[in-house]
Amino acid sequence: MLWVAAALVALFGRWPALGRALLAAGALSGVIAAIVGLPNPTSTAVLPLRLAGEAVAFRLEPEALWLFGFGLAPALFACALGSPSHYGRSGWNFGAAFSLLGALGVFGLQNGAALLVAWEAMSLGGAIMILSERLDSARGSTVLFMLALLEVGAVGLILAVAILGLGTSSLDFASFVGAAAALRSTTQIGVGLLVLVGFGAKLGLLPFYEWFPGAYGSGSGASGAILSGVVLNAAFFGLSRGLFEWLPPSPEGAFPLLAIIVVVVGTVSAILTILYAFQEDDWRRLLSFSSAENASIAVAALGAAMLFRSYGLRELAGLAWTVSLLHLAGHALAKGSLFLTADGLQRATGSYAITASGAGKYWLFGIGALLGAMSLSAMPPTAGFVSEWFVFQTVFQGFHLPNLAGRLVLALAGAGLALTAAVAFATFVKALGIGALGRDANRNAPISQSYSGTVGFLGLAVLLLGVGMPVWLTALDVATARHFGAAVARQMYVGPLLVPLTAKFAFISPSLLIIVMPLLALVPVTLILVSGRYRVRRSPVWYGGLSPDPAGAATTALAFSNAMRTFYSFVYRPTAVTEREADAQGYFVRKLALEHDVAPIFGPLLFQPAVRSINAIAGKLRLLQSGHLNFYLGLIGLLLVLVLGLTLA
Repeated sequence: MLWVAAALVALFGRWPALGRALLAAGALSGVIAAIVGLPNPTSTAVLPLRLAGEAVAFRLEPEALWLFGFGLAPALFACALGSPSHYGRSGWNFGAAFSLLGALGVFGLQNGAALLVAWEAMSLGGAIMILSERLDSARGSTVLFMLALLEVGAVGLILAVAILGLGTSSLDFASFVGAAAALRSTTQIGVGLLVLVGFGAKLGLLPFYEWFPGAYGSGSGASGAILSGVVLNAAFFGLSRGLFEWLPPSPEGAFPLLAIIVVVVGTVSAILTILYAFQEDDWRRLLSFSSAENASIAVAALGAAMLFRSYGLRELAGLAWTVSLLHLAGHALAKGSLFLTADGLQRATGSYAITASGAGKYWLFGIGALLGAMSLSAMPPTAGFVSEWFVFQTVFQGFHLPNLAGRLVLALAGAGLALTAAVAFATFVKALGIGALGRDANRNAPISQSYSGTVGFLGLAVLLLGVGMPVWLTALDVATARHFGAAVARQMYVGPLLVPLTAKFAFISPSLLIIVMPLLALVPVTLILVSGRYRVRRSPVWYGGLSPDPAGAATTALAFSNAMRTFYSFVYRPTAVTEREADAQGYFVRKLALEHDVAPIFGPLLFQPAVRSINAIAGKLRLLQSGHLNFYLGLIGLLLVLVLGLTLA
């Protein structure tokens, strides 16, 4: 109701502060509802509307409350702060309200037709947010590209819902299980792939991740915090529900092959997206690729859960499924802190470029950004470290599978995710070290207290989630018991230790690390105190025997990543174009312009040919707009003849 009120206020085009307050109050109520409701689901409510002749029910399962609550935490602060853009603030409020209402529908609606409506509302709301901010001149084309790919996913969802609905003549999700069980194995695989394409379009699975940098890079960090938090979590929940609840887990059927496909797609997507994230020099574009990478890791864990469940290894399946929820919870908090870090830097410097800003002196802002980057880099003792450690412990359990294909796929997935973790670490060393903590003698970025407090709070929330994981896991007991017949979440900790079902295989304890790490810090502190009697000698960095210019000698975001671009040139296919403008004789160069980029993989091979084909068809259809009355009368006459012929037939 608060979000509906915010949308209505935004339609008047006035009182943007009131709209932001209503949005934030709605997000806060959602967070409180998740805390109060877990570990149990909500009661079922029948809405006063009918779609396709059926009543529409609404219920939030425990996993939906989990993803919804953690996704809303950064959205709460993003809505309260609003977009840093001075344009279209009411439009941004309307888009945010529309997107959040759509996400709520995806999490709770129990009808296929209602799900499709909520899915479209969520996509449209994101587009309105980006378009209203006017932060990029090319926002129109990037948003159209985003909507085009999301509509491809929507078509996949429509087909999947239609196939399952035809089997029982109902669009209620409770009837989909029986309908899927009656299908042939090949049809089950087809439905699973349609679900993967449909929800994967918003998760950023290949090839859909290519809309992420353009769309996210045209909006603000506030928009990114909503899209990469509650919206991304809603898409993952839909994928999990489609693959886990709608399709039967029979080892003789389609489930093992479909699970292998999900693991492979998730792993390859994670590798490609983090490689491209490493090359970005814009906060929003880098973080957008990172969102796709983390969603892909969660999808790979979901595929492992499907693979274990198909062979009756229900506890291992529950472990993998729970890990995917833990990963997205930590990701939502960490990504929200960094997207709002980007907004704070943009307000201070006027740019989203990853350059030295001198913002590290604001200690609360710096600590919050550091903890968010540590989590996304899987550094202890943050939430990202816990979830990625659990991911590796899950894929290492592949030796329990009875067939070689499953064991080999999980082993290769572990190797691919290890590469992803290494590149992610380098990515956030670059982003944080240069963009937030880098010093510039000529720049003093004044970070506002609102952004310092917000980023600091979200960063500390990431730390609290990791350190308190044994407590947080109890919120998923009912969910794991419902899906896997046992409270698997309760088996993932022994006191302060976190274990992959058993302490005999492996264990960690962020709860104890938070005590031990400060004690270990006493060692370097002692060395500093002991060495204090020696004078520190400072000298300039060697710069080829020349007096270095601090600005020219500084490490830039692109210089930091150039070595990786060269090593993985077969993936990046880097391009560089140099243009020179000289005088008439050509002796003196007046202007030197260098453009560099990395080539997308799927754009030239998949998207550009489709665009050329559509343009060619549109060129032919322009004849219908000739403006000649006789031509239009002829078309009408032809249509009348066709209608008459069909009637007679």
